[in-house]
Amino acid sequence: MSFEKPTKVFRGKTSGTMLFFSSLLLLCLPFLSAAQSKIMPADKLMELFPDAAKPAPDRKSGEGDGPHNRLIIRGATLIDGFGGPMRSPVDIVVENDKIVDIVTVGTPSLGIDEKRRPQGATREIDASGKFVMPGIIDLHVHTGGTPKASEAEYVYKLWLAHGITTVRGVPTGPLEWCLSERERSEKNEIVAPRIISFHRPGTGLEWKGRKILTPEDAREWVRYAHDKGVDGLKLGAHEPAIMEALLDEANKLGMGSTAHLQQTGVAQMNALDAARLGLTSMTHFYGLFESLYEGYDVQPWPVDIDYNDEQHRFGQVGRQWQYITKRGSDLWNSVIDEMIALDYYINPTMTIYSAGRDVMAARNADWHSKYTLPSLQAFFDPSRANHGAYWFYWTTEDEVQWKRFYQRWMEFLVDYKNKGGKVTVGSDSGFIYQLYGFGTILELEMLQEAGFHPLEVIRAATLHSAQEAFKPLGKPIEYGVVREGMKADMLIVGENPLENLKVLYGTGAVKLNDKTGKVERVGGIEYTIKDGIVYNAKQLLKDVEDMVNKQKADWKKAGKM
Repeated sequence: MSFEKPTKVFRGKTSGTMLFFSSLLLLCLPFLSAAQSKIMPADKLMELFPDAAKPAPDRKSGEGDGPHNRLIIRGATLIDGFGGPMRSPVDIVVENDKIVDIVTVGTPSLGIDEKRRPQGATREIDASGKFVMPGIIDLHVHTGGTPKASEAEYVYKLWLAHGITTVRGVPTGPLEWCLSERERSEKNEIVAPRIISFHRPGTGLEWKGRKILTPEDAREWVRYAHDKGVDGLKLGAHEPAIMEALLDEANKLGMGSTAHLQQTGVAQMNALDAARLGLTSMTHFYGLFESLYEGYDVQPWPVDIDYNDEQHRFGQVGRQWQYITKRGSDLWNSVIDEMIALDYYINPTMTIYSAGRDVMAARNADWHSKYTLPSLQAFFDPSRANHGAYWFYWTTEDEVQWKRFYQRWMEFLVDYKNKGGKVTVGSDSGFIYQLYGFGTILELEMLQEAGFHPLEVIRAATLHSAQEAFKPLGKPIEYGVVREGMKADMLIVGENPLENLKVLYGTGAVKLNDKTGKVERVGGIEYTIKDGIVYNAKQLLKDVEDMVNKQKADWKKAGKM
């Protein structure tokens, strides 16, 4: 959710330490060479930012194998990410970090023609009866930090275990930390997805204490961030002159941009306003609903609204569905048409607010007992001190309002997609009962709920998310689909994700075995391949489980549990 914590808790830019560093994030992509970035060693980073997540340890022997001279994935059913139907059986040839050949080696039901098969493998994976798709790209992430998840390794392994091979961090913490982790991931020195680094204006050690008050301040910071190696901007609802300067300078320099157009500023900068100024994408729903209001220019908040009271804030946000125009109206269609004409990407992150419509389901999700750290669970629980823990007394009416809110939101997203607009995938996990990795798969399920075909869901999470990442660079994508010439970023799963997206969860899907009469769990990703390096997804989950068990034992010993 990318907030910093003021005296109470809200998404502002006011100072405050506990949640500022508890959300301490985040992540980045190697669009720039190492020579262009200013990297600090891990011990220096922890000295400067003691509440940040501990940087990931160096990748150990046995943590992923490869890249290989010639890896061949044999007999797979391929979902390539372009949106077309799957096909089988195919052999996929990877040399080092690139896909070099995809060969149809037989016909369904008739078996394999051995004469067609590529030879010379130095490593093989038998994917017969299994499914291969591109690695998932999550365009809205954070790591943890104190007090939630003190080690970045925990978060990275949850992402990779869910087939997430690229993440875009939209940070609330020091960019120096992020750039260091980005470079280490680029070199595959750590077990982590590829990292893209977006930052808020005014961050960075040299800008500590400075504020952006004028358009020239804004331009100066963008140039500073670009020189440091930052990939893009995570913006709020800035006043128009500041927003215009930030976006103009970023676009000139080939930097990406996205925005959380928060309610404290959206009256002067809604989503359509920002798109017209050059914003390339938006995250969450903020500013979108305000672009669709009829009869109001801002949400008609109760007169006793206190934005820093998070239950009041989020409870009221869920009620704004009733103020927007009707689906299919002239205003509805004109907003869609103009945003599409501006090539505007929407990264909705529906998953992060989904507990609002059924908090009991989110609180008791299957994965929490095994994979959620006690420290993270404590952060989720009702609290006036922790951001997103606003369940002070959540009512049936609150959930009803959020269900209606989601209905209108999903209607807009599917209409946007159907007219040719690009909807991408982001999770913002680490808040509101959403666990890293698992929250991303929930986002895929929610896109299907909105009306996306499963092939469109996978395309949103792969091709379209890659296109958003590469758009500011003005060059073709290098990952996001499975085809010759692309980076070898893929996942292998034993069950058909088009039939049931739940098989992508680390906990798999519950199924009755009619032969034995017993209930079993099927699915869960088997292998995640990033840059041609093969990671055993089940082992990554086991590593996470061990971290959770260790913290549970430590907490019991200390009398915390």
